[in-house]
Amino acid sequence: MVKIFRFRRGQGDAPSNEPEGRSDELAHDDPGLAGVMEQTTARTRRGVFGRLGSVLRRGGLDDELWEELEEILIAADVGVRTSSSLIERVREQAEQARLRDGLEVRELLKAEMVALLERPADRGHLWGGGEAPAPPHVILVVGVNGAGKTTSIGKLAQAYRDDERVVLLGAADTFRAAALEQLQIWGERVGASVIGAQQGADPGAVAYDTISAATARGADVAIIDTAGRLHNKRNLMAELGKIRRVVERRREGAPHEVLLVLDATTGQNGLEQARVFGEVTEITGVCLAKLDGTSKGGVVFAIADLLDVPVRFVGTGEQAEDLAPFDARIFVESLFANPPAD
Repeated sequence: MVKIFRFRRGQGDAPSNEPEGRSDELAHDDPGLAGVMEQTTARTRRGVFGRLGSVLRRGGLDDELWEELEEILIAADVGVRTSSSLIERVREQAEQARLRDGLEVRELLKAEMVALLERPADRGHLWGGGEAPAPPHVILVVGVNGAGKTTSIGKLAQAYRDDERVVLLGAADTFRAAALEQLQIWGERVGASVIGAQQGADPGAVAYDTISAATARGADVAIIDTAGRLHNKRNLMAELGKIRRVVERRREGAPHEVLLVLDATTGQNGLEQARVFGEVTEITGVCLAKLDGTSKGGVVFAIADLLDVPVRFVGTGEQAEDLAPFDARIFVESLFANPPAD
């Protein structure tokens, strides 16, 4: 199991026993992460991305090669604009360096991919720069119904629980039938209490009660689920806007993170979802669910380029512990690893 958190201490917390310089939350250097990411991207390597290696080994850096590389990226859900700009930068560097070998171009491409993924600035308080706020840390989770939002919340709660943190879940998606029951199942599974109300209740009130309960019980983290009725944008905007205002009034500095859950298997369609949610509330990070279930993992690059939002986590399977911190270098290396045997 990949260790996700080295929980960064906030004001009022006990001193950390982590060595200086090692108190950031995301454990990117976990030795197990590379292996997990290779397994997670196996379908992508078997699919479209697997063609990159064979094209670059063919030799001859002519117009046909550059066009084929761009076509491969587009087919991998990287997107037309992102693929074009990526190949343009790599080709310019290759020509300036007078490269003739495809394997050298391969290294340039990998470096540009990593730079693209690392470009979005951190905007949140939990995984961004600066000192983390005192608990409870409040995380709003947004995303369309069916994207894996509830499952991702459960996995995130499990990661915090594995770090011996007290977690409270808030079921503020009061519109969707069975949303509370599903979150309660995850709460029982990972050992986190759930604050909720009957279907149709005021979601803002649930968010308020969740933060109040987290404060009273001394919880470290409050993770609040929200509605995902993308088909009715006006209602969605009104509801999410109200939840955010309630959270801001109830807890100074909150929400500390707004995590958008996207289904990796939806590819470019997920980008439109993200744009809509971004109009409603600032998104500080993305959790890419079901990355292990797609052969087109290139949407990660489109997210970073077009949305300018960092990917925080990726779903690596169906179990509670199947959530991994996103590391750009490890992700790119996994895409270029030797294709797994069938």
